[in-house]
Amino acid sequence: MRPASRNDLEAANRVCERVHGHTRAGELSDGIDQDTALIVERDGRVSGYASAFGYLGHAVGECNLDLRALIAAADGFAGPGVIVPTRNSDLFRWCLENGLRVVHPMTLMTMGLYNEPSGAYLPSVLY
Repeated sequence: MRPASRNDLEAANRVCERVHGHTRAGELSDGIDQDTALIVERDGRVSGYASAFGYLGHAVGECNLDLRALIAAADGFAGPGVIVPTRNSDLFRWCLENGLRVVHPMTLMTMGLYNEPSGAYLPSVLY
């Protein structure tokens, strides 16, 4: 775990592209500029990142281990907390077992095509 820098943008964007099918480079750049972005590395490479922790920040990882590391390293959560998809029951249970609590249940609703992400993620209300 370490703070993200501009040098991490390309690798972090590749992770997001694999998970979501697109990047969120603008939000990650903002997180780097605001010193809220974190990088997680496994085996010497970027395997996940968080732009910030809270309703306005998102996180992406190759697997739940990446998100667990990011959540555990967070100094705190802005606003009411992070958004954890309950369909990721493994991560959701881990959060509950480690002291996080449900504060505001939400429902994902989309218009048009929705592609299920192919990795672990924490959404934000911005996108």
